[in-house]
Amino acid sequence: MILIAHRGNLTGPDYSTANTPEQIEKVLNKGLNCEVDVWKVFDKFFLGHDEPRYKVSRKFLKNKNLWCHAKNLAALEDMLYNNIHCFWHETDKFTVTSRGHIWTFPGEQVGDNSVIVHKDKDWRNKYECYAICTDYIKR
Repeated sequence: MILIAHRGNLTGPDYSTANTPEQIEKVLNKGLNCEVDVWKVFDKFFLGHDEPRYKVSRKFLKNKNLWCHAKNLAALEDMLYNNIHCFWHETDKFTVTSRGHIWTFPGEQVGDNSVIVHKDKDWRNKYECYAICTDYIKR
């Protein structure tokens, strides 16, 4: 099972480092997978959950261990066109990533190809699925 650091968080939610390029690079340098929130504004990419905050390059987003959550249509279109692993969802129970994985809303049924989002500490040994996206990678 693959573990995905939600917004780069490893030991719980940390809004001061979530989605910052520095934190994402730390996670990726450890060989871990990471989910990030991506915006595109005036041909520039930014990370940030509620708004575009941290400028990044297209090359940065092409890392094979990133799972890019498009936050606007411009980001989604560009990432799909440039073969960047991405997905779009808001409150959907399920959505399919550009690599064919089923991104699954918390509390929904999971299958072998599902990526379940579980934001609590107690995710271990609860799921048989492809991946878990959590703020609690490390104990």
